[in-house]
Amino acid sequence: MTDINLIAAIIFGLALVHTFAAKSFERIADRSTRHAGLFHLLGEIEVVFGFWAFIFIVVMAFVAGGSEAITYLESRHYTEPMFVFVIMVVAASRPVLEAVRSLITVIATLLPVNTMLARIWLCFALVPLIGSFITEPAAMTLAALMLAPLVFRPGLPEWIKYAALGVLFVNVSIGGTLTSFAAPPVLMVAATWQWDSAFMAANFGWKSALAVVVNATGIAWLLRRHVTQVTDTSAEPARIRVPLIVMLIHLLFLGAVVVFAHHPVVFMGIFLFFLGYTQAYAQYQNPLILKEGLLVGFFLAGLVVLGGMQQWWLQPIVSRLEPTALFFGALGLTAITDNAALTYLGSLIEGISDQAKYMLVAGAVAGGGLTVIANAPNPAGVALLRDGFNDGSIGIGGLLVGAIVPTVVAAAFLLML
Repeated sequence: MTDINLIAAIIFGLALVHTFAAKSFERIADRSTRHAGLFHLLGEIEVVFGFWAFIFIVVMAFVAGGSEAITYLESRHYTEPMFVFVIMVVAASRPVLEAVRSLITVIATLLPVNTMLARIWLCFALVPLIGSFITEPAAMTLAALMLAPLVFRPGLPEWIKYAALGVLFVNVSIGGTLTSFAAPPVLMVAATWQWDSAFMAANFGWKSALAVVVNATGIAWLLRRHVTQVTDTSAEPARIRVPLIVMLIHLLFLGAVVVFAHHPVVFMGIFLFFLGYTQAYAQYQNPLILKEGLLVGFFLAGLVVLGGMQQWWLQPIVSRLEPTALFFGALGLTAITDNAALTYLGSLIEGISDQAKYMLVAGAVAGGGLTVIANAPNPAGVALLRDGFNDGSIGIGGLLVGAIVPTVVAAAFLLML
């Protein structure tokens, strides 16, 4: 261990504390007159890790030299933050959102329950499972935008919104395990361990799907009494109807970004074409969520910078645990570090058994809803849903409590079946 590793661990710990205290900064901002803007900035969860990553690089420049700091920055891989930014913006575009919303509405009318409740259930169940094909960040974006006017809005009790947020985060985390390319923690090990989509579906997918259905049914049951109090404000005011061909073109853009998710030069080029297309047919668009997407990308990039210096203490823990202990260790560690980083460290361990491989990934995805940093799509959900909570911010303690039950359900299905 070097001095810079210790400094990185300390700053990483401060960033975690800041994440849990973010809502407190919002309250301070409401009482402050001179520095309200600064406290509001510090209260933005999406800013936290980017802010502390900047501090770390400045400290590193003083301790190890400016060239070393720049070399370290350039050695990091920022494909995931870039991809999450792009997929959020594309998935949230009006034609894509209306296409998915129409599908959800059609299916909801066929179910033998209240149509509004059925729509809510499908957003918690079907959309996270679709994430196995359109990637988890896209699923999180679509589910959050459709659920925001139905569940995450003023008027509903805060506790039920936190419970719903926990279910959404957990279901998105495990819902992407039907394939080998959609969930970040699976993607980190799939090539190294030769796990293809058939393997994922047979060993993880069906268990995750059962857990997703149970969690979605549970939160829908809790929400049943509030459905009659909810007015669907998601419908667009009288506007030009989006033609089917425009929806299909947007879905092609989405599919192309997913196909080239590992090639930032390609998907960024596709994104630029997408921006041009939205300008050419602006009458069919809503404002793109560029700000929200950039903030989430900034958060994840900060996590890449700080997380890259935590291998010295994380990897020994992972390598020493027996399979069952590894499952619970991964589940707990995921709450304080990105689950993709955790499984990546596991992929570097030589001679790891097949059972240990399963337990590591299962624990990492099961714990993916416990905190904002546990899973890459979570910051996207926070950015899109925070306005529906008191003070316009999400308390990390509330999220942790809300995610406990769905996490236990996910862990039980992945561990015991």
